[in-house]
Amino acid sequence: MPRFLTMIRIDENNVPEGGPSPELQERMGKLLEEITKAGVMLDTAGLAPTSQGSRVHWEGGRISVTDGPFTETKEVIGGYSISQCKDMAEAVEWTKRFLQTHEPYWTISAEVRQIEEG
Repeated sequence: MPRFLTMIRIDENNVPEGGPSPELQERMGKLLEEITKAGVMLDTAGLAPTSQGSRVHWEGGRISVTDGPFTETKEVIGGYSISQCKDMAEAVEWTKRFLQTHEPYWTISAEVRQIEEG
């Protein structure tokens, strides 16, 4: 069965103060429990802010490292999941359900991509 990487994209400058509400955390927890029991979820996690990260870049035979935050970037990956689904349509459906756990004032998007095997 194919595996899919879902990258959750957020604008770090517009995350609600205090982060996810307790209600959101509860809804998200219930959905993650459901998707895990369904045998779909393989791994998931949120990511630390870009202020705690580094970018490593290779160009022209040289490496450069830039410490965060990355002010030139509006949208960053705030979390991810790896799921095992029968097809892209199923992976997208689970992703839609995840996004819908968020309150309307959140601006969040997700990129779903099949993992190349072999």
